[in-house]
Amino acid sequence: MFSKKNGSQNSQSAIRNIITLNAYTDKKYIFKGDKFQPLNKLTYNTANFITSYLSHKDFITTTTTISRSIPQEDIDDILEIKAYEELGLDQASSYIISSFEVESAGEEREFRLFVAETKTLNKLYLPIKEETKYLDLIAPVPLLYKALYKKEILSDAGVHCFIYFTQYDAFVTFYNNGEYLYSKSIEFSLEQIYEKYCEMEGEQVDKKEFFSILETEGLKATNSTYQQNFMKIFGEVFITINDIIIYTKRAFQLDSIDQMYIGSVQGPIVGLDEYSHNYLGLPSSDFNFDYNIESDEWYTDQLQYLMLLTSFEYMEHNDAVLNLTMFPRPPSFVNRASGQFIIAMFAAISIGLAYPLYHLVSSYANEAKTFALKKQSDSLEAEARKYKKILGEKKKQISALDKELARLAKLYGGKTKTLSSIYKEKVNYRLKSELFYTIAEEMNKFDVHVDKIFTKEDIVWMSLISSDDRKLTELIKYITEMHSDDIKEIDIEMIEKDPASKHYKGLLKVELR
Repeated sequence: MFSKKNGSQNSQSAIRNIITLNAYTDKKYIFKGDKFQPLNKLTYNTANFITSYLSHKDFITTTTTISRSIPQEDIDDILEIKAYEELGLDQASSYIISSFEVESAGEEREFRLFVAETKTLNKLYLPIKEETKYLDLIAPVPLLYKALYKKEILSDAGVHCFIYFTQYDAFVTFYNNGEYLYSKSIEFSLEQIYEKYCEMEGEQVDKKEFFSILETEGLKATNSTYQQNFMKIFGEVFITINDIIIYTKRAFQLDSIDQMYIGSVQGPIVGLDEYSHNYLGLPSSDFNFDYNIESDEWYTDQLQYLMLLTSFEYMEHNDAVLNLTMFPRPPSFVNRASGQFIIAMFAAISIGLAYPLYHLVSSYANEAKTFALKKQSDSLEAEARKYKKILGEKKKQISALDKELARLAKLYGGKTKTLSSIYKEKVNYRLKSELFYTIAEEMNKFDVHVDKIFTKEDIVWMSLISSDDRKLTELIKYITEMHSDDIKEIDIEMIEKDPASKHYKGLLKVELR
């Protein structure tokens, strides 16, 4: 069975809480009211978004390619066929097959396939489904790391290798520039490490003591027996990891691994990052990040945090997260067949009753409206009569005031004109004699004489005489420049030479401002 990356069938608007659960250890948490805390018991509540992960040992992953010429509607069928062929799947068994496309520039499209047997999913999640009735999201565990890049907890530059030890599985995952590249399960789960330790000792070691020392002291255990055996076991671990790194670099043409992150479900193993750096020669750090999420625990399984972040991403963009769930929440009431039947029946009955009910209700409504309007009309008529009387009185007052205003305007209009005329004569008047005196001096300066002068209002005509016509023009130019503020216009008619006296004459017109 091919699982498509389609959207969730339910509306996310009703989600108030997020539950993350480890189906292998029955450890579960709830994110409620901005706080992430352990949850004791699962219950059915449609306000809860429920997320889990599928451990690496319980699915198969591979990369395959198909031609770009294959129609989009046929891709799912082709990928299912290729999964059965390339992975040698049992034709008699049922599988959930899901995929996502990898960006590629070649002639073929590249896909990452994730395959899980339905029998395994039922064994893990049916007991949970009995309590919750659905599981919204089941994500392959190596794809949870994508949330670290989406939420910008890690930079998406370079190649990162993640090593994580859970109680029943351990796996190595590679991301290149923030995108999933390759992952592989290794046979060094915490339970398997415990069993190997017991084999070395030749007897059954106290399990509680073993994990307590591994969690608190790690590779720097004060007990020499524990310290030596831990070094031997993790020496085997890193031989396996080194082989995987060599294969990955060769298969995907990687120059180097930029950073190693190592963690476990119990918390960071003391000294393991240092051991990794010395053995592999690669920068190594604890897998323990600050997710800026409130919690009362000193340490919470990092996969629980990653499931929470992945749930946020899925609810925002559900096609961005690969989902292997076989147990989606039931459709909303309006999308169920029974719900649609009930709605249709109720609609039919409502339509049948709607017409007579409409007329009955309309009749009562109209009577009530008529009564209310009549009462309102009586009140408004009384109010209108009151204001009509007031308006009539105001109109009479306005008419009397208008007449008085017109009389006063006429009276004061005449006085205003008289005052304006007096002000103009006193302030703006300038003696013309002063200007004539100045012009007379300027004529003497240019050796120009006047034989006749005539004035009318602001215009003066002067008959000029000079021995040289240039003196006349220079005089006019000088007067124009010096008295531009006092003279509005200056002009002289044609300058003529008197044959009898051999002097030049011209009639000068000066218009004062």
